[in-house]
Amino acid sequence: MARVVTQASMSLDGFIADHSDQVGPLFDWYGNGDVEFTGADPDRVFRVSATSAAYLRSAWSNVRAGVIGRRLFDITNGWDGRPPVGEAVFVVTHNPPEDWDFPDAPFTFVTGGPAEAIALAKEYAGDGDVSLTPGDIGGQAFAAGLVDEVRVDLVPVVFGAGVHYFGRYTGSPLMLDDPDIVQGDRVTHLHYRVRRS
Repeated sequence: MARVVTQASMSLDGFIADHSDQVGPLFDWYGNGDVEFTGADPDRVFRVSATSAAYLRSAWSNVRAGVIGRRLFDITNGWDGRPPVGEAVFVVTHNPPEDWDFPDAPFTFVTGGPAEAIALAKEYAGDGDVSLTPGDIGGQAFAAGLVDEVRVDLVPVVFGAGVHYFGRYTGSPLMLDDPDIVQGDRVTHLHYRVRRS
């Protein structure tokens, strides 16, 4: 059964972007190292430290599908039809695009909400992982008990305001196991498993 895993770079005060959806220094660690690393798109090359490359290799190697919201899809233009990680992307949206330039890309637009998108992504992933973007979609999935693991790439910066990693999570306290910790260059990688009661 597929695991649902959230992952994003986050400021010390819990933000994954500012109010304008800009990541600023949160992504600096993707370019401050000597080791070239790619996800599913071989043309998107990161240059990270050796420890971050090993961590990302472990985190991304089993991802088969991703679930994102429409806002991220619009900001990235769906990465021009090439999933950044995994083989397919499921986009939660009220209104699927009608004039996207990449209609044959492995993107599925889901109008039934995060739970439906996650179910479809898990079916696609089989025994692989589903990567779920944090923020509002992730927060709704946390509240519904649909998230199995949390990965935080903690960057030493304070934003003060912006988009919360857990979105507008309003559920019960969410207990996690102690993290696996990997220290990179200007980033600390934290990997938590969600406790099931």
